[in-house]
Amino acid sequence: MKKILSIDGGGIRGIIPGMVLVALEERLKLESKNPDAAIVDYFDFFAGTSTGGILTCLLLCPAEENPTRPRFSARAALDLYLEHGNEIFKMSFFKRIRAKLGLAGERYNSMIFEGVLKNYFGEKKLSQLIKPCIISAYNIELRKTHFFRQQNAISRGNIRDFYLRDVCRATSAAPTYFSVAEIHSLANVRYPLLDGGVFATNPALSGLIEVTRAFNQTRINDISLVSLGTGRSRRSYDYDHFKKSSAMAIVPAILDIMMSGVAETSDFFLKQLFNSIGHSENYIRIEPDSLESIKEGLDAASPANIERLIALGDRTVSENEARITQLAKMLIAEAKDTSNKKPWDFLKAVRSLGSL
Repeated sequence: MKKILSIDGGGIRGIIPGMVLVALEERLKLESKNPDAAIVDYFDFFAGTSTGGILTCLLLCPAEENPTRPRFSARAALDLYLEHGNEIFKMSFFKRIRAKLGLAGERYNSMIFEGVLKNYFGEKKLSQLIKPCIISAYNIELRKTHFFRQQNAISRGNIRDFYLRDVCRATSAAPTYFSVAEIHSLANVRYPLLDGGVFATNPALSGLIEVTRAFNQTRINDISLVSLGTGRSRRSYDYDHFKKSSAMAIVPAILDIMMSGVAETSDFFLKQLFNSIGHSENYIRIEPDSLESIKEGLDAASPANIERLIALGDRTVSENEARITQLAKMLIAEAKDTSNKKPWDFLKAVRSLGSL
């Protein structure tokens, strides 16, 4: 069985899947009786968009002293949001005025965000991640999707390899919130990229397709997919207010509607797909059903709202406690199956040759 972990976009709401990951990792430690157990040990492939892309890079980032082990635990990954969320989404007085007038470009200072990412990832590269992954972005000049693929970074070298801090900056460059990310590969090829959430808020389908392409014999009924969401919005928009607002003023609302719609559509298709093959149990989607208790904005990172997000994340964990325990037991049982061939094992040979 090939195991995929997919994490949605959603800005500061990344706290919610972050807390689910902490609960799952703690359960894996308990059930396996291994205090060093980590999320990365139990999944074969990872997919992330925007805030989910950042969480993916944190979970897969190698430790300095041992590149086969993760540098960050799930709890340390969550701490990026708890300790730096308000700092990243802090708007200056003048930008606040400009935003109200519909004149602002980026709402937040990208340099602050980039500084946080550099502190976490330093000089670590996409090719150095512990497990294969796919992280989405969108190239505004070529008008096409861009996927950061760890396996491509290994097999094709510097032309498709990037610093992790740049990968995270690009996948989370949400329109109006941050400026377009102008990044370069290690071969100095330029990429002007937007947030992957503009087309793949929920990257689970992308992950599924990548794994089925890994080997011709891989079939959907041999795949287990765990998809973590940042919450399904039930907020409605007032028709009259929407109609009378300036185009610039409603961009955040349009982005919210678009990202929610994409995530819900992907979830619907995946449910139908796994139901059609008689393996509905192989698709697990965990997210809060309602966001009524919080401010839903991608940038709603005030200390008070972060506390509300923590409470919502805790409630989501409590409501899914049985599923998380069952998932942990399944992952541990699968890990003991030595006949379970992992996707892209052949890349280990490529990595070894590249180091000669």
